[in-house]
Amino acid sequence: MRLRRLPLTFACLACFVVSICRSADVEFVRVWPGWRNAESFETISEYFTGREHHGSHVVLRTHPDARAGFYFLVRVANSGGARANAQFTLQVITPDSPDPKTYQFPVDLPDRGTVYQLGLTGPAWPDSSAHPVAWKLELKAADGARLASAQSFLWEKPAK
Repeated sequence: MRLRRLPLTFACLACFVVSICRSADVEFVRVWPGWRNAESFETISEYFTGREHHGSHVVLRTHPDARAGFYFLVRVANSGGARANAQFTLQVITPDSPDPKTYQFPVDLPDRGTVYQLGLTGPAWPDSSAHPVAWKLELKAADGARLASAQSFLWEKPAK
């Protein structure tokens, strides 16, 4: 009887290990929030061509025509396959309101590590002197499954 349970136990254990490994296919290696002036995006390539060049970074902005803003530089590691129609969901609590503001950035996630710069630009961010009180960032698959998440220390603190 015990020998019959062994394959079943092994199969269950294998499924559990695969599910854990699969969920760790995508992770945020690091998230760096901070203000960036419009001039910080200018490159020598842009000087000669007139077109903005990001190198290996993917730059996504709330207002694509405005460069200055508060950015979340996100290094994503993806050891799994490419994922089309993924989406970053960024929630930010600003100094002027206790209610979080939500921003969404659609993205096709390649099957390798990538650096993203998620910019709150134009009217989405007041100026360089403003800093978020708290923030939470999630990366979701096309079906809504959470692939990765990160948050600031104050995001997890309960309201009093």
